[in-house]
Amino acid sequence: MAKNDKHKKKKLPLVYQPFGFALSWAGGALAGLAFRKAWKVIRHEDDAPDALDPDRGWGEILLAAAVQGAIFAVVRSAVDRTGAKAIARSTGVWPTTDKGGRD
Repeated sequence: MAKNDKHKKKKLPLVYQPFGFALSWAGGALAGLAFRKAWKVIRHEDDAPDALDPDRGWGEILLAAAVQGAIFAVVRSAVDRTGAKAIARSTGVWPTTDKGGRD
């Protein structure tokens, strides 16, 4: 590995951070929209139940939480992977130095 490549690898995660933040924000917005649409299909309601709503049952609250969590995890992973692949294609360097994910 050339000295320039090693230097490039060390600098890229700092450059990737603002890009990653923007992707995460957009992914969160997309996941929120997807959850609202999914909830409307599942329960034919515009609003998902709030955990503190006394008129909603445990099953409904936990179903909403599970669906929301699954959608957010899938969208976040897809956005993270797409962003990393785009950076790797454009720079030739994978944007993170470790192999672990966020979680």
